Amino acid sequence: MRSAVYGAIWSGRFDGRAGWGAGAVRPLRMLLVLIRDLAYGQLTLRATGLVFTTLLSLVPLLALSFSVLKAFGVYNQIDPILLKFLAPLGEKSADVSKWLIKFIENLNVKVLGSIGLALLIYTVVSLMQKIEESVNFIWHVPQLRSFARRFSGYLSVLLIGPVLIFTIIGVTATIMTTSQAQLLLHTEPIGGVAYALGQTIPVFFVIAVFVFAYRFAPNTRVRMSAALTGGIVAGMLWQAASWAFAEFARSSTQYAAIYSSFAIFLLFLIWLYLNWLILLLGASIAFYTQNPEYLVLEQGEPRLSNRMRERVALLLMYLIGSTYRDGGAPWTFSRLTQRLGVPSYALQMVLAALEQGGLLLKTGDDPPAYLPSRDIGSIALKGILHVVRTAGEEHYLEPDSLPAPAEIESILAKMDLALDEQVRELTLRDLLAPTPAST
Repeated sequence: MRSAVYGAIWSGRFDGRAGWGAGAVRPLRMLLVLIRDLAYGQLTLRATGLVFTTLLSLVPLLALSFSVLKAFGVYNQIDPILLKFLAPLGEKSADVSKWLIKFIENLNVKVLGSIGLALLIYTVVSLMQKIEESVNFIWHVPQLRSFARRFSGYLSVLLIGPVLIFTIIGVTATIMTTSQAQLLLHTEPIGGVAYALGQTIPVFFVIAVFVFAYRFAPNTRVRMSAALTGGIVAGMLWQAASWAFAEFARSSTQYAAIYSSFAIFLLFLIWLYLNWLILLLGASIAFYTQNPEYLVLEQGEPRLSNRMRERVALLLMYLIGSTYRDGGAPWTFSRLTQRLGVPSYALQMVLAALEQGGLLLKTGDDPPAYLPSRDIGSIALKGILHVVRTAGEEHYLEPDSLPAPAEIESILAKMDLALDEQVRELTLRDLLAPTPAST
């Protein structure tokens, strides 16, 4: 029974299922994989790291935003946003907000000096970088953006983002206080509709923030549909967590009795942790939505066996070679991932081996496409298999560094000879035969 249930959930690809099974298995897999990721501990560990970085950068971040907003004359809007964010802390949220605002107003940059100012800016930038590193981990992206892209991107978010957000809020508040707007608000059913919109707009605002983060934070291309899916789920989770945490804070009078005035700080830490964990969960949902081939039960990065690497290499050369021969649109990485259903990291390893082996070339397009490096009649199948079988040996262990007894060497030599005899005269052109009849 257990093996039957396991096979029904985890075997096969989504596009190979028919009827309701294709739509039911995918969310079930995603739920189980998200539970596994939480139990595995990486998401919770990175959320904890973001809490620590936030504590270091919170005041400098608010001070930077406050300075920019003050220059544009909308600094008075920062207090309502803080109150909204801290509302789940209960009655003490107003005290925390006033303390932060007072601390920011008393912050004298001139006293800090150039080194102190540089440290403040560094703590703010480190938070942005920490967010990118965490989201890149979820998206299996090994490298950050270049320094120039990070510098320009972070400054844009830190300087332009608050101005746009608070300007929109300020303009909206100004419009709503006009006599014409007040007259409309007291007219039914416009007043009821406006009240309902006023209750739902904060939800859409939170979702928009999550969607923006999922769309642009990872150092890779994220489809809008994936970012929107992750943003909607994260926004709903944030609203639910806000309500639940507010109830928890309201009923946790025993914490105040035990920790006294320190209790509000503990609640603030827990609330920060929940916010970052929700953001990372939403990023995971966006990733699995765009890359369903990663919805596997095993932990960590899915790896290909030796046999599968050879199979994938031949399939890649077959697809790329046949399209090149027939004059079709070249294959991009995203199309190959979707066509083969292989995890993107594993597929990238095989493509990199074929490229380094001189069998494939990448175009300069955006996104780049793959083409055969030379005439398909001169690409031997033996060379394709050799490249993928020996990939990585130049950086790690190679056969000469691991001597073996003569009996083992003889067996391995016979295996290589048998493979060589089977594909010795075959090329990529032979793999693509027969050629389509000309019209």
